[in-house]
Amino acid sequence: MKALTGGVIATLLWLAPLVAMPGLLFAQTDVSGSVDHPALQRFNESWIIDYRRDERVNHLLVLGTMRRAGGRVVPENAVRLHGNVTRITYEIPQAFTGADAYQFFLDQIEARGYRQLFVCSGRDCGNSDYWANDVFNIRTLYGPERNQFYLAAELGTPENERYLSLYIITRANRRISAYLEVIEVDSAGDGTGISGAARSLQMLLQQGSLRLTPVTFDEEDNLLLSDGLQTVVELLEENPDLNVYIVAYLRVPGAYRSLMQRSLDRAEAVREALSGLGIDEDRIVAQGVGPLAPRCAEGDCDERVELVLQQ
Repeated sequence: MKALTGGVIATLLWLAPLVAMPGLLFAQTDVSGSVDHPALQRFNESWIIDYRRDERVNHLLVLGTMRRAGGRVVPENAVRLHGNVTRITYEIPQAFTGADAYQFFLDQIEARGYRQLFVCSGRDCGNSDYWANDVFNIRTLYGPERNQFYLAAELGTPENERYLSLYIITRANRRISAYLEVIEVDSAGDGTGISGAARSLQMLLQQGSLRLTPVTFDEEDNLLLSDGLQTVVELLEENPDLNVYIVAYLRVPGAYRSLMQRSLDRAEAVREALSGLGIDEDRIVAQGVGPLAPRCAEGDCDERVELVLQQ
């Protein structure tokens, strides 16, 4: 064998670190038969290392932190769905962090108008071993608790219910995985998606308040339309430890004292209506704040009634 020249040796030495880091020189290829789901665009330069699609299965969508209770690992809240589930595991280039990948997906979720149902990060998510082995059944998703992110969101409409869950973990070997599940609900199956009460509970727990619609009053502040209360009844019946405030807001022409009293009257009317529907009055406190909170997330905030969580 001929001796290598100095130039060839120098070239090989220059290439050596790149060969050791193939993501920099050669593009990684996706696992055979895999494809991105249109619900989310993949992170830059990532590749698919595992892909599965299950048809017409029961699936647990986790909507709370994982905890051990009574010798079992259970989420604080979850719903069981039935439908088609696409499962994709991406490997994230090590030039980035798990936080970079999470923010990338979060920006997409917000830009596409998906509704977040539950989010957590780090130790607030619970033990990573629970997520890897009890929730996803993929042991390679285990890593230090401080390095994890989880998000569940609703994608579709009542006519086309779809949900996603996203789990990102940086493992002890510094490899970063982003695991995506997309659930397309089959309403004819064993589950029918997330109920109105479950949606309301998630919003109440996340935001601390929930606007009641449709709830309207006449000029004498008598309750006229209360269709929005049925979901509240279901929520309180399904969660007997939940206590709430009924807060009425009223920002229309009138004296301050009058608006304060009228808003209280409206809150009391809603409280009485809930009592008439079987809810214990001791679980509900009525409050009227008149014009003192003129802004809210919705556009029309002058007259509204909100359910507020008692901490």
